[in-house]
Amino acid sequence: MSDRFVVGLADGEDGQVAAREALRRAVDGIDVEPGDASFAVVFASPVYDPEVVAATVREATEAPLLGCTSAGEFTHRTWASGSVGVALSMSDTHQLHTGLGHGVTDDEEAAVQEAITGFPNSPTNPTTHPHRSVLNLHDGLAGKGEEVTLASKVELGPDVRIAGGSAGDDLELEATYVMADDAVTTDGVALGLVESRTAPVVSVAHGHSPISPPLRVTESEGPVVHELDGEPAFEVWREQIREHAADDGIDVDAFEAGSEDLSMALTNYAFGLVTGNGLKIRWPGLTTAPGGSLRFACSMPEGVVLRVTAGSREAQVESARRAAREARESLGGEAAGALVFDCICRSTALGDGFSAAVDAMADELDSPLLGFETYGEVAMDRDQLSGYHNTTTVIYLLPR
Repeated sequence: MSDRFVVGLADGEDGQVAAREALRRAVDGIDVEPGDASFAVVFASPVYDPEVVAATVREATEAPLLGCTSAGEFTHRTWASGSVGVALSMSDTHQLHTGLGHGVTDDEEAAVQEAITGFPNSPTNPTTHPHRSVLNLHDGLAGKGEEVTLASKVELGPDVRIAGGSAGDDLELEATYVMADDAVTTDGVALGLVESRTAPVVSVAHGHSPISPPLRVTESEGPVVHELDGEPAFEVWREQIREHAADDGIDVDAFEAGSEDLSMALTNYAFGLVTGNGLKIRWPGLTTAPGGSLRFACSMPEGVVLRVTAGSREAQVESARRAAREARESLGGEAAGALVFDCICRSTALGDGFSAAVDAMADELDSPLLGFETYGEVAMDRDQLSGYHNTTTVIYLLPR
């Protein structure tokens, strides 16, 4: 089998047309066909029926498939919205096992356990493919990103690297979907166990710096934070960003429900969860109106300590470049290709400048890549800022 990792991105009048064109572009000009794929990864806009997209790719490849809906799609060549992105691994260097779990909102542990039911307990071929890593795609609106990430680590063990992201729906905030082979579901988790000859690399970086003192969550319920340091959470955040927002031309006293200024401020001035290894970014962007509480994309337990952060456009681009550089340096050898999980918050903050971040990653990686804009990112590896993230770049780099 040829040793290739190919990607394609396309739109169309429906999911079948878009998926077929993405597949055609992936193999255009090279001596392979979609049916040569050992596995496929799909990131698709919710403007298309995810079941149609998955079925179209599966029909063409007859290979294991993992995927989800997104809030924007990109490759090393281009960045788009309203499209279907496909990556095909055409190599026996990596083998994919897929699984789907349901009911993340009610019981994330049971959902993860369901997803891994068919996974081998140890390497299928320990001599030729001893390294195991996992791709984690899960419902982006369940508010269970942190819990799903931790449950995956518990079930799969400390030696398994995990990368992935929360599925999106173009910021409609209505429903997100995950795919595993022929099955598609909302409120679920799709896991892909990759067995490899050489270990893939996971890297993570964000471009935010703290602008507030430490603030403790004193009252919360799931992803909703009611109080910080005993005061209404929204008002604490508003006061902490007041000076910085004014420099950006934003009047924090003029916020209105659903306004663009409110949405941008919640993205540009996210929180950092204080850990022993730096800040993990937490996005309060599911907050819809000023006053009172803040709503995050994952659970925020009482007692955790946060700091309000800010990130310049330059820092956002540079952090994407840094994640790519660290991945390539850690890999050491030649890369086959990459999957990139990058938060919708970054493109919201950068606007058209998001293409500069994609270009920076492509320059550093010097290999094909497929990525999507997520509602949260997963990176679990030793000696890293592991866990669930927002406004962060996570790169999963496959060796050749």
